[in-house]
Amino acid sequence: MSTSEVERARAPWRRDAQKRHDRLIEAARREFAARGVDASLERIAREAGVAIGTLYRHFPTRLDLLVAAFEPRLQEFLEGAEKAMEMDDPWEGFVYYMENLFRAQAGDRGFNDFLSRRFPSSPETERIHDQVCHQIEAVLTRAQEAGKARPDIAMADIVNLIWSNGRMIDATSVTAPNAWRRHLYLMLDAYRAERAHPIPEAPMTDEQLYDAMVQLNKVD
Repeated sequence: MSTSEVERARAPWRRDAQKRHDRLIEAARREFAARGVDASLERIAREAGVAIGTLYRHFPTRLDLLVAAFEPRLQEFLEGAEKAMEMDDPWEGFVYYMENLFRAQAGDRGFNDFLSRRFPSSPETERIHDQVCHQIEAVLTRAQEAGKARPDIAMADIVNLIWSNGRMIDATSVTAPNAWRRHLYLMLDAYRAERAHPIPEAPMTDEQLYDAMVQLNKVD
């Protein structure tokens, strides 16, 4: 059999494999969005119409599947962050970034979990989290340097908001799906420079924050 004949013979298998790959990603998006990052992989495989062994052949770890499933939402979110940095008013850029962040949380329970936790066993998720943290620092520092945001806000304060917003979304997603916006804007008022008062407790250090995000992680 010639090389071209071998390639033609393999083509249907490759198309079938790609279809299984795509079905797994679609099923994972639905399940992670509905049930969070700890959703059953067996259920995802069943929803995709494949055996669990097939899932693991395509995605050796849960985190591999998470990254593939979240890629479009992550890209959309990161592009929104870039727009925030381009806004003329640093405070409006900060507000835009935070609303974009919380809206992404509200629309997907799995993405909410992903933002709230750290997965140190995965270099790719660590890279993504570091990128998000650098963006937060950039929009926040810009607003602080312009005198619009209080100077004592730290990364841990933003992550605290992410955590509290996550709990609010869990409680209100059915009865009042936009309640998170009121909470966000109340908190943003507290972040304004002109509202600043001394705070009796220092923010968590970067090391404490990282450890706390790892402790929330249940993914193997």
